[in-house]
Amino acid sequence: MASLGALTRLIGAGWTLVRNDAFLPREMDGFYSPAVRGLANTLRLFASRKDGRPGERLARSLQGLGPVAIKLGQFLSTRADIFGRTFAEDMGHLKDRLPPFPLKDARAAIAQELGRPVEDVFPTLGEAVAAASLAQAHEASLFDGRRVAVKVLRPGIERQVAADSAVLALAARLMERWAPPLRRLEPVRFAATVIRATELELDLRLEAAGADELAEVMAKDGYMATPKVVWPGVGKRVLTMEWAQGLPLSEDAALEQPGLDRKALADNLTRAFLAQALDHGVFHADLHEGNLFVAAPAKLFAVDFGIIGRLGPAERRYLAEILWGFLNRDYQRVAQVHFDAGYVPARHSVEAFAQALRAVGEPVFGRQADAVAMSRVLTQLFEITALYDMHLRPELVLLQKTMVTVEGVARRIDPAHDIWAAAAPVVRRWIARELSPISRVKQLAGDAETALRNLARMTQPQPAVAVEPERPGRLLWFALGALASGAAFLAGMLLR
Repeated sequence: MASLGALTRLIGAGWTLVRNDAFLPREMDGFYSPAVRGLANTLRLFASRKDGRPGERLARSLQGLGPVAIKLGQFLSTRADIFGRTFAEDMGHLKDRLPPFPLKDARAAIAQELGRPVEDVFPTLGEAVAAASLAQAHEASLFDGRRVAVKVLRPGIERQVAADSAVLALAARLMERWAPPLRRLEPVRFAATVIRATELELDLRLEAAGADELAEVMAKDGYMATPKVVWPGVGKRVLTMEWAQGLPLSEDAALEQPGLDRKALADNLTRAFLAQALDHGVFHADLHEGNLFVAAPAKLFAVDFGIIGRLGPAERRYLAEILWGFLNRDYQRVAQVHFDAGYVPARHSVEAFAQALRAVGEPVFGRQADAVAMSRVLTQLFEITALYDMHLRPELVLLQKTMVTVEGVARRIDPAHDIWAAAAPVVRRWIARELSPISRVKQLAGDAETALRNLARMTQPQPAVAVEPERPGRLLWFALGALASGAAFLAGMLLR
């Protein structure tokens, strides 16, 4: 029955797009094949609301399809360089300008979550100042005079997300079965990643913890900051934080503030994201304009930590080396890292893949960002990844999605933003620290210590578990070899 319900909702979603002429919009007729154009003309007979631009019609459709669809619209709205400024602006109201739910419902939720009357916590609590797909924010005050923002989940949002997730999972299964060219995008695993991330957003206690963790991370570089969490005002469906400085980037007035340095602001955004991901392995994974506040000259404040991305040491190293290779136009190294990481199957040629990367990278270098058609670059990259059988990596979905979003937002701040120049200081610092001779010695020493610990465990008596006689000897040789290699490397460095 659950699958039948999901199928019904999926058909309903398609019908909503058809009725708004948002499925195969008429403005794109020139790009369709004859067969697709015929299908589009047929479906258009059932369109009852054809008014508005393509972005307006799509936004209207997505708004009625639930929180998961709205999040897709939020992502599209950040890429004016791909879809056009007008389209992005039409989709922009999906970020934080959705219809709010009544204040009385918010007050009831707050009282229930915190176990006290609202007046005992907040002397004042106003109407919603921003409303998004999962929650809305209210301006309030504390008894000590601090101005705060109180985030409250929408009533019944858990059921709606569960229903939307079932539809997304079904759509992914259908894509994987009936659309072979799309299988390398791993639609089922991708959907599972998105669903899991959305489910975690429904517990605001986790968001409070993520905000607190990232506040510590951000303070180490200063590229970005976040308001403090007010822990007495935190519950599963309620989150209280100090009021963010500046103006929300989703408002046009934000970029018109006197004394604002747009270039520095865009650089700070790119560097903040990369520093979080590379240096600390944890990053804000929902950096659209509705979640960013700006103040002169180049201060950047992030809110809404419902989606947190994490990278392990191996992924951080691969990311840094790929970025470093592109910065130095070392396509051979970039290609080799892709093979080492397993992103490209070993049956392909490293040299041929490097050649393909050069075809993408060289036309971009030396040109201002506003002169680069990102839609063409992405199309070329997609074609190359298909040619080399590269599959989507679900563990990197949040990273890739956030990188695309950050670049889009940075270009809106500064149309001439050079993401490579902005990234260089952070990547260079990581390379110098993590790939230096001293770092390599430490890594070898750590490997040796781990091997010795494993040896110690293996040589201890293990009741009821048979141990192969040769294994301790193998581990010992591995440990001694690692120690010898580390010592030789260190000696070589000291003798230079």
